[in-house]
Amino acid sequence: MTHSAGALYEAFAPAEARRILRCLEFHYTLKHASWLNMVEIEIGLLRGQCLDRRIDDHKHLISEIAAWEKQRNAVGARIKWMFTTEKARATLYFISATVYILWQIVRVVQENVAKD
Repeated sequence: MTHSAGALYEAFAPAEARRILRCLEFHYTLKHASWLNMVEIEIGLLRGQCLDRRIDDHKHLISEIAAWEKQRNAVGARIKWMFTTEKARATLYFISATVYILWQIVRVVQENVAKD
């Protein structure tokens, strides 16, 4: 329990924990879909749809980004999170099987090198 107010009371005296808590603001994020990944997707869209050309002037850059953002919000653009639990399990199975096969190959090669 490291991401809660209770963690401060475990680590500090009550008065110090209260003092620190007055300076903090907790922001809870999604459990199963990384908000950081979503931000990276949005930045990629911004780069591809709006920043795909040279913009020399800072004010023009801000104006272009604001127009892009306004358009995205007007159409209610959303990120379609497509990595399901089933896909995660299949990917994990594939990766673990591949790692196991590679480990077996390395073991055989090491045994053969040791014999020579």
